[in-house]
Amino acid sequence: MNTFAQIRIALVLSLALAYSAFGDTPDEDVYLAPDAFISESFDDSPPKPSVLWVTNELKPQIQKILGHDYPALRIRYWAQQSRSAWILEEIGKVKPITVGIVVEDGKIVRLKVLIYRESHGWEVKHSFFTDQFIEAELTEKLRLSKNIDGISGATLSVNALKRLGGLALYLHQQVQP
Repeated sequence: MNTFAQIRIALVLSLALAYSAFGDTPDEDVYLAPDAFISESFDDSPPKPSVLWVTNELKPQIQKILGHDYPALRIRYWAQQSRSAWILEEIGKVKPITVGIVVEDGKIVRLKVLIYRESHGWEVKHSFFTDQFIEAELTEKLRLSKNIDGISGATLSVNALKRLGGLALYLHQQVQP
C-alpha cells in the first residue's frame, strides 16, 4: 500500500472517531423529555403517576392491538378526571420509539414522538403526521377509528405509532370509571 492510501485511511478513521466522539451519530434523538410531556399535558400540574398491571384478562386484547405481548408487567400512566397520559414504547424496525399519548373522553387529544432511536422513519415526529391521530377513537375491533396516512420510507414507524395509539385508547378504557 502506498503512502497516499495510508494517509487516506488514517484520515477516514480520524473523521469517524471525531464524529462519534462529538455525538454526531447519536443512538437516539430526544424531541421532548417524558417528564416535560407529562407536565405540558396537565397544564404544568401533573397528577401523581399510577400503575396499570398487565393482567391475564388484558393480555389478549393488548396482543391483538400490538400483534405481540406487551414486554412489561405494569404500565405507568397519569390520570386526572377524564384525561389520561401514557408514555409507551414500540419497536419500529429494530429499536424502540418512545411516544407520549394523551387520551380524553375516549379520544386521542395529543400524540407526540418523544424519543426516536431508528436510523430511518424519523418523519413520524412531525405534527403533519401526528395530528392525524387527534380525535381518533378505538373501534370494537380494537382499531383506530380514523385512517392514518403513511409516510413513504417510514412504514414501520408509522405502524408502530398506530399500534401505540390503539393501545393508549384501550388502556384508557381500563382505568376510566
